[in-house]
Amino acid sequence: MQVSDLDRVMAVELQAYPFPWTRGHFVDSLAAGYRAQLRVDDRDGLLGYSVAMAGVEEMHLLNLTVAPPSQGQGHARALLAELGQAARAAGAATVWLEVRESNTRARTLYERWGFASVGRRKGYYPAGEGRREDAVVMRWTLDGAEARA
Repeated sequence: MQVSDLDRVMAVELQAYPFPWTRGHFVDSLAAGYRAQLRVDDRDGLLGYSVAMAGVEEMHLLNLTVAPPSQGQGHARALLAELGQAARAAGAATVWLEVRESNTRARTLYERWGFASVGRRKGYYPAGEGRREDAVVMRWTLDGAEARA
C-alpha cells in the first residue's frame, strides 16, 4: 500500500465500517513504515488490505479489511497467511490484534486461524450515541505450523 492507493482504500473502509479509520490513520501508518498490504484481483481491483505494526518479536495487526462484495471468498485468510509469513520472516513469535466484541464473524475467523482470546480492552471502540464497545484482545502464537482455517 502506498499513499497513491488511499482513495480506493478509503472507499472500501467507508463501505466496510460504521466507524472507519480516517485517511490520517493510513497516512500515519505508512509514514511510520508499518506493513501495509493490498490484495487485488487480476484487474487491480481492491479486494482487501491489512496494516500491521512490527514490535520486538511480535506483530500487531491494526486493520484487516475485505471489501464487502468480496467477503466470504478467502481473502481475509490469504491476508492472514501473508501476515504470518512476514511476521515469521521478521522474527516475530506472536501476532496480536483487537476486534470488536460484537464482530462474531471476524472473531470466528481469527479463532479458526489459531488466535486465542487473551483479554479485553474496555470501551476501546466507538459505538455511536456516546457509547463505547469493548475489544477482545487476541493472540496468535507463531509456532511454525500453518493456520487451520
